[in-house]
Amino acid sequence: MLIETRWMPAMRRFAAGIDLSEHELRLVVVSRCVRPLAASRVEWLGAEPLPSSAMASGHIADVRAIAAALAALLGRWPAARTVRALPAAMAVPGSLTWIASMPLPQLRAGLPGARGTGVADPLESAARAHAERIAGIEREALAVDWRVERSAASDCVQVEAGAGSASHLTIAATARAHLEARIEAAAGAGIALVAVDSEPAAALRALVRTAAPALRGMESFAALWAGDDGVYGWRIRGSTIEAHGCCPASQRRGLPDMLRELAGPHALACAVAGGDLDALASDSLALADIGDLLGCLALPFACAPFLTPGSSLSRAHEPGFAVAYGLALGGVEQ
Repeated sequence: MLIETRWMPAMRRFAAGIDLSEHELRLVVVSRCVRPLAASRVEWLGAEPLPSSAMASGHIADVRAIAAALAALLGRWPAARTVRALPAAMAVPGSLTWIASMPLPQLRAGLPGARGTGVADPLESAARAHAERIAGIEREALAVDWRVERSAASDCVQVEAGAGSASHLTIAATARAHLEARIEAAAGAGIALVAVDSEPAAALRALVRTAAPALRGMESFAALWAGDDGVYGWRIRGSTIEAHGCCPASQRRGLPDMLRELAGPHALACAVAGGDLDALASDSLALADIGDLLGCLALPFACAPFLTPGSSLSRAHEPGFAVAYGLALGGVEQ
């Protein structure tokens, strides 16, 4: 029998996910026991409105406003003083990130999962050069991450249907200014920012976790994220992304066609949707309509199933917390 005491936080690993939308900052704190195979749980979540001048199309325009909103949220978390060091992650909109894959050079093809350690590493040089080409930005102005993978897809990488399983180099990049602004905003609230991810990748991590209990075996399911910059969709089977699509916010009328194509030739077990579902409903595309287009039951994302036992948080059923939850989940489980 495990008896919880005031020293219990020392036995758990905590992480925060911070999601910046155009009008609101959302925070989710997740914890996980240090023992192997322990389940993670949501300790707290909340949101703080942002002034209209704080964000501009995913860019942080007012660092001090973001820092003040984050500090206000942390001030409302009852356990903030108990958990002194809280590592956190923020996201960058998908429209401001570049993710690509390229065949792995033969000289390192036998080292799946390896990472570069210095600028002289040939794979790192290749990754930075490729990032510069796809972004159209000088490499000194880019923040670049990369890894070697053998599987056809990962939870953070979009791939086309039918991709092979040969080793490849996966590259993620964004403008360094986005990274630096987020680090500065977090530091202004006394938070250590340890990771920056793309919004679609973080949302997908949360949606996969939500869908898992409804799946039997290797069934395919759909995941949808409605962000400020558009709607992202994936068809997933096991740990493989079979297909993906993106409908920019300026082309939302094309969303039904994207969903029909995403459904694929075989029946889906279910669909999980997160983000601004109210905006989709205002465009006459409610959750039930999404399910009809995909040919399956569509469920909304919610943090409620992952709450600490016995707790109740007023906004735990809102689908807009998917990115923040996915960021925090990655912090305690990766």
